[in-house]
Amino acid sequence: MSTTFIPYFRFKVRLVLATVMLTSCLSARLSPAQEQPSRPNVVLFFADDLGYADLHCFGGESMVTPNLDKLASGGVRMTSFYASQAVCSASRCSLLTGCYNVRVGILGALGPNSTTCLNPEEETIAEVLKPLGYKTAIFGKWHLGDRGDGLPTRHGFDRYHGLPYSNDMWPYHPTSKAFPALPLFEDETIINDNVTAEDQEHLTEWATEHALEFIDSAGDDPFFLYMPFSMPHVPLYVSKRYNGKTGRGLFHDVIAEIDWSVGEVVAKLNEKGLSENTLVIFTSDNGPWLSYGDHAGSAQPLREGKGTAWEGGQREPTIFNWPGRIPAGTTCDEVAGTIDVLPTIAAVAGAALPEKKIDGKNIWPLLSGADGAVSPHQAYYYYWSRGLHAVRSGKWKLHFPHSYRSLKGEPGKGGQPGPYIQKTCGLELYNLDEDISESQDVAAEHPEVVAMLTRLADIKRWELGDALKKQTGHEVRPAGKLPKVKKQ
Repeated sequence: MSTTFIPYFRFKVRLVLATVMLTSCLSARLSPAQEQPSRPNVVLFFADDLGYADLHCFGGESMVTPNLDKLASGGVRMTSFYASQAVCSASRCSLLTGCYNVRVGILGALGPNSTTCLNPEEETIAEVLKPLGYKTAIFGKWHLGDRGDGLPTRHGFDRYHGLPYSNDMWPYHPTSKAFPALPLFEDETIINDNVTAEDQEHLTEWATEHALEFIDSAGDDPFFLYMPFSMPHVPLYVSKRYNGKTGRGLFHDVIAEIDWSVGEVVAKLNEKGLSENTLVIFTSDNGPWLSYGDHAGSAQPLREGKGTAWEGGQREPTIFNWPGRIPAGTTCDEVAGTIDVLPTIAAVAGAALPEKKIDGKNIWPLLSGADGAVSPHQAYYYYWSRGLHAVRSGKWKLHFPHSYRSLKGEPGKGGQPGPYIQKTCGLELYNLDEDISESQDVAAEHPEVVAMLTRLADIKRWELGDALKKQTGHEVRPAGKLPKVKKQ
C-alpha cells in the first residue's frame, strides 16, 4: 500500500470516504463477540537508537535477528512508521500519550535530577487500559522523570524495573564526567545507586527475566507489557552468553541479544496459549547515533540519523504481529507513527481515549489489511525541539529552512564518538516514493505541492507553534514539574 499526493480539496473527499469505509471495516472486523477477543494482551518492545536497517528483515543483511524476522513474517512490516522526534524523552512521551511531544511539553532528553517530567495529568497507554482490568508493567528505560510523580508507577504502571534515563548518563561517559551515579529502580525504590559496567551487561537479561515472570503472574487478567530496551544506545553492553556470539562485532551481538529477548517473550506467550489474544509491537525511539561508528547502527538507504528530521532520524523499523488478526507476511508503506499506538490499542481493547486532545489515529485498518485502507494522517509533522523542520503528506515531504547536525568526516570507533558539524537546508521538497534517500530537491518543479504542504504546516503551527517562525502554539500543554533535588 502506498499513498500518492492529491490536492487538498480532493484529500478532504478522500478522507471522508475513507473514514466511512474504515469505520465499516472496524465494525465488521472487531465488533461481533465471535470476532473480537476479550481485552487482548499487548506487548510493546521499544528499542533505543535502532537504525532503519538494523534488523535483517528491514535490509540489514549482516544482522542476526531470526526471532524478529519470524515476528515480521507472521505479521506486518510498517515501512513508513515514524517516531515523533529523533531523541529519547521526546519520542517516548509520544509513544505513551499519542501526542506529538511538543503538545505535552517534553523536549529533548531529560537528564538526571531534571525538574521536568511527563505531566501526571496526561494519560498513558497504561492508564487507558487500567480501567478495563489490565495489569501493567515496564521493564527497561523510562526517561520521563526520575523521581516522585515522574516515575512510571505514577503513570499507570503497576510494576517497574530499569533505568530512569539513558544508560550513558553516568560518570563513565566517554565525553562527559559530569553525570551523577546511575540508579536502578524496582518500582519506586532505588535498588542499586551506582550502576556499573558489569551491571549494564545484564540490562537486556534483566528486562527479559522480569517480563517472563510478569506474564506468568498475570493469571487470567489481560496485561500490557512495555519493554523499552536500554540498548543499542551507547555504551554498548551485552551478556557473557552473547559477547562474541555473532562473530560480527559488539553492535551485532547487542542486536542479537535484543532479538533473543523478543524470542523469549514470544515463546512464553506460546507456552501459555496467549499468542492468539496478544498484539505484539516492535519499534524504536529514533534512528542511529551515527557519530559512534561501529558502535552505532545504519539507517540505509535513509539520510542522516538520530537528532535530525531527515528520514534516518525518525523512520523506524516497525513490526505488528497478532496471529489470526493481522495478515502474515504483509508490508504496509502508509504513513503512521508511534503517536498512533495508543489510539490503536484503545480501539482493539475497547478502551476510552484520553480526555485531552491527542494527535494519533487508530491505524487498525492498515494493520488488519482492510481493503483500500489508507493513512488516517493528512500530514505528518517533523519537529526538532520546538521547531517544525518538515512535513509529509503522502509521497511528498517538505523541509523548511533549518540547521541540522551531520558527520564531519569519519565516525568514531570502539565507543568513542566522531565529530559533528552543522549544515543547513533550505525550502526543499522530496518525492519519497522515488527518492527515499532525500537526495533530489524538486521544489522548483512542484510549486503547487510546496504551497499545499506549507498550508498544512501553518495549521500545525497554530496548534503547536514553531520556534523557527517564532510562533507560539495555542494548544500546547505544560510538562510536569518536579521539585529541585537538594545538593548533598
